Amino acid sequence: MPKARLGVALLLPAPVAAEVDGLRRAVGDGSVHRIPAHLTLVPPVNVAEARLCDALAVFRRAAAATRPLNLELGPPRTFLPDNPVLYLAVDGDVAEVHALRERVLRDPLARSTSWPFVPHVTVADSASPEVIEAAVVALGRYRAHVRIDRVHLLREGAGRVWEPIAEAPLRPPAVIGRGGLPVELSLTERLDPEAAEICEREEGAECPFAVTARRDEQVVGVASGAVRDGVAHLRILVVDAGQRRQGIGSHLLAAVESLAADEGCRSIVTDFALEDIAEAFLRSRGWTSVAPSPQFRRDLG
Repeated sequence: MPKARLGVALLLPAPVAAEVDGLRRAVGDGSVHRIPAHLTLVPPVNVAEARLCDALAVFRRAAAATRPLNLELGPPRTFLPDNPVLYLAVDGDVAEVHALRERVLRDPLARSTSWPFVPHVTVADSASPEVIEAAVVALGRYRAHVRIDRVHLLREGAGRVWEPIAEAPLRPPAVIGRGGLPVELSLTERLDPEAAEICEREEGAECPFAVTARRDEQVVGVASGAVRDGVAHLRILVVDAGQRRQGIGSHLLAAVESLAADEGCRSIVTDFALEDIAEAFLRSRGWTSVAPSPQFRRDLG
């Protein structure tokens, strides 16, 4: 049975990620081009491809039960003599980091570990004791504050390169339609594998940001696109065929409109071919047709 090699981590945000990568290059870390700067929650674990959806569900539930983390990185430390690793110590919301790890370290992402969990950001793995000792002294004053508002699921690919395949905000998902047919909305920078699947099935497209609607942990709709030069381009708006006429499309569109307003966009335009039903739907929400036909537009503000 095919398996995916997965890991769960808190990726460091810019500009601290660039700073830490600079430290990694300075001490000769060989993985700097393969693994983004991060704090590991679940080290590499093999998960059957057929259970990827289960892993995503565990991952999302763990994130939904966690609040954003404020962490202080530094100073440099080492696990010598047990392990030749140079790392940045982690302080701040450490108890919450432990709690998040416990939530996500469950089947099928569960795995045994050789050492007690110590939250840290690796700077160099398998470095020589001389390099580690010199770095601890030279970088002794390094400190950085980071606010982590999401957790990432990564997958190992060719050349042992680790790339994020899904992200989950550290907060409960927005739930709309309470009392009727509730839908959860989550705003992310990328489509996770389940969301990408519905896009490929319905539209055959994929875009940088996405609003994903789920019901009972199943994807029921996706809206995605990109913001460019003060204009939000809506490239996908799809609802699962069995879930239509329940207001999901309206909720998705409202979330995109809110995102565009928050980003300071002047307008939103559609970048996909519309059916008559879709045109009527957009007109009912205040969108108008513009050239080149059949593009639709909604001005903001």
